Amino acid sequence: MFRKILIANRGEIAMRIIRGCRELNIATAAIYSEADSSGIYVKKADESYLVGPGPVKGFLDGKQIVEIAKRIGADAIHPGYGFLSENTKFARLCQTSGITFIGPSPETIDLMGSKVKARQIAQQAGVPIVPGTEGGVTSVDDALAFAHQINYPVMIKASAGGGGRGLRVVRSDQELRENIDVASREAQAAFGDGSIFIEKYIERPHHIEFQILGDKHGNIIHLGERDCSIQRRHQKLIEIAPSLILTPKLRAQMGEAAIAIAKAVHYDNAGTVEFLLDHEGHFYFMEMNPRLQVEHTVTEQITAIDIVRNQISIAAGKPLEIRQKDVTLQGHAIQCRINAEDPRNNFMPCTGTITAYLSPGGIGVRIDGAVYRDYTIPPYYDALLAKLTVRGRTWEETVSRMRRSLEEYVLRGVKTTIPFMKNVMMEQDFQAGRFDTSYLETHPDLYQYEESEEPEDLVLAISAAIAAYEGL
Repeated sequence: MFRKILIANRGEIAMRIIRGCRELNIATAAIYSEADSSGIYVKKADESYLVGPGPVKGFLDGKQIVEIAKRIGADAIHPGYGFLSENTKFARLCQTSGITFIGPSPETIDLMGSKVKARQIAQQAGVPIVPGTEGGVTSVDDALAFAHQINYPVMIKASAGGGGRGLRVVRSDQELRENIDVASREAQAAFGDGSIFIEKYIERPHHIEFQILGDKHGNIIHLGERDCSIQRRHQKLIEIAPSLILTPKLRAQMGEAAIAIAKAVHYDNAGTVEFLLDHEGHFYFMEMNPRLQVEHTVTEQITAIDIVRNQISIAAGKPLEIRQKDVTLQGHAIQCRINAEDPRNNFMPCTGTITAYLSPGGIGVRIDGAVYRDYTIPPYYDALLAKLTVRGRTWEETVSRMRRSLEEYVLRGVKTTIPFMKNVMMEQDFQAGRFDTSYLETHPDLYQYEESEEPEDLVLAISAAIAAYEGL
């Protein structure tokens, strides 16, 4: 087993990895920017090292990170999600430097990091794919010709990356002409790769993903599925496990398809195979994420399998201790992403200082976060503050428990998604399991809520205004 792991990430996922390492008696080293020096993960790690320049570049400087790991005697690096987690060059640099990259091989990342290559692999493995261009689109004329062939609506998608960047839904020739260059530029800015492709847009599907674990000895299993359909701007907000609409037969078929894709690329470590499921019960491969997902917590809650711990064990060369027949899905789980965002203002990111913080508790309640009272939220990173995950025996109990937990959650000083999430938990269609990727668009009443104001918030606001006035 490893002696020391350097965590090439920040925030809540850095805390999650630190906890996993502690349970395995592995020392941890964190990296941080000056803007993040007060982060709780910086204090909780056994060692912490400043990276730069600026708030973001240090987290993306693979050479600097590997040099730190070598200098401090770390024998492995965990990339978390985002930043360098899907960067082939970084994974290869770790490999050539004698440091274990806790994730799949560079070759696998390269294959699955390209949506075009991943589609080809899925097709060769006999897994259904959404009709799309077989290679990157190089001209507007090619894009128009393909759109006429499969009919609108279609999606323009970045060949690399994800998170909704470089993605546009278009319904006419004019919209295609207007958006194709914009999507390419956005993909170039986000991923350093401006190549795009076109695929058929499936109206109002469910977004279903299967969690994969594979070791270096050829053993690959899945841990069931998550329904990630509730999204804004193609970015997930609420994740549910297991899906409420999958039959045992369909679950088995999709699980086998996910494993077939993983086996086709000799996958090892944790990964996620994502599908679109239409209202007729037909599923289509969408992409594979060769890394840990934000929403891995809901799968952990219903399987009692520690995915991060397994990542570390697999990277150390140990075989999986779990067989497919050992995986059982117990009860239901929901994860709500508590973001520093204003849902009523198109989920605009918010910054500021947290003036009060009290997390919920009780049976079946889990918090993964890295914030506290007086923590100042930096404006340079993702808006995720914490993940609230609850588990219950039944769907009804789980929804009720999440609503109660959100009511208990005190996080003041900035606007958050908490009041919005409360509305979702009380909405009839959600309670009945009637939702797909169009859910937020078709339920505008979710955005109608009153912000809770406490007396101390008013005092702080008045004090800040007086201070600002006196400084004039």
